[in-house]
Amino acid sequence: MKKPDGKVVLLGDMNVGKTSLLHRYMEKRFQETVSTVGGAFYLKQWGPYNISIWDTAGREQFHGLGSMYCRGAAAVILTYDVNSLQSLTELEERFLALTDSASADCIFAIVGNKVDLTDDCTLPPDENRPEKSVASCSSKVRKQVRAEDAIALYKKILKYKMLDEKDVPAAEKMCFETSAKTGYQVDYLFETVFDMVVPIIVRQKAEGPPQTVDITDYKPAKRTKSGCCA
Repeated sequence: MKKPDGKVVLLGDMNVGKTSLLHRYMEKRFQETVSTVGGAFYLKQWGPYNISIWDTAGREQFHGLGSMYCRGAAAVILTYDVNSLQSLTELEERFLALTDSASADCIFAIVGNKVDLTDDCTLPPDENRPEKSVASCSSKVRKQVRAEDAIALYKKILKYKMLDEKDVPAAEKMCFETSAKTGYQVDYLFETVFDMVVPIIVRQKAEGPPQTVDITDYKPAKRTKSGCCA
């Protein structure tokens, strides 16, 4: 297997559609999925570079693995369900701290998935979204998370990372709404992120060995004896 030059990680609560987004982009199809156990990844060639895309589990019992998967990441895609305000809140409360192990110049994308289930009828045409596959608006629900909410979270992330808004991509450019089911904006999301990751890869290569960590190289810390009962 080719060694990745950079790493992109998807984080978010269970059932927000992280696995479905990745399948839609890599396999160009939608499939019903079960909850991810631990993590899984694809390798994507982007120009001369190989980028690994990691799908992580949203379940509480796998939460501790998130920091390990984020280690050295060039980009993190924080994913929520546009029909669940709680899933957006969870990104800040549970998942943001996991990104402390990411690259110092890591970029962040905030992605609201499942927009196909909302009553938003203003979606522009998408070549991957046949009109006959879109249900009537009367059968859909009102979107719980507004674009302004995602932008507010992005700005909180910048504050948490102590980054100046002038030095990073604009919030409006890094907040997306997608549908893994119809394909709406999925390609645009990943390709935008990849284009932003390439300069980070180039910079890391110029500075020294890449920070990307192969999960197969992970070894738990050795236990040391301490105290009278060790």
